[in-house]
Amino acid sequence: MEVITQVELEKLTKDLSNNVFNKPFTDAVRFNNRLRTTGGRYIPTKRVIELNPKYYKELGYEEFVGIIKHELCHYHLHIEGKGYQHRDPEFKQLLKATNSPRHCNPLPSMNNDFKYQYQCTSCYHVYKRRKRINVKRYRCGKCRGELTLLQNK
Repeated sequence: MEVITQVELEKLTKDLSNNVFNKPFTDAVRFNNRLRTTGGRYIPTKRVIELNPKYYKELGYEEFVGIIKHELCHYHLHIEGKGYQHRDPEFKQLLKATNSPRHCNPLPSMNNDFKYQYQCTSCYHVYKRRKRINVKRYRCGKCRGELTLLQNK
């Protein structure tokens, strides 16, 4: 899927802001190719929304629109002086009201090649890791139990 142009991105963002939030979007939106694990981010000090173009290429238009709506929630709450962070109740309410996703789906290209699997000896929770960890130094994050190496590909 071809990525959209900067002009199309600005138009889409302004249209979503007007149609979904009934408020104008007057600041900057741009692509950021350096984003790796997130679909987008809002930078409050610059009042800029940055979006990951890989999400449009790999997951399509609908997922990308959801990411823009999510970032617009941050934007509009910040402009109004309300709680715009993920933990704030105003943010959670606006996400629900606008039918925006709380998190974006992982990219298919970020294939989960986990070489190591560790299991807690107490609660049996499994941890998948790309890098090897020292089981004498680390404990289970849920119950503080000891970890053992299960699988080594």
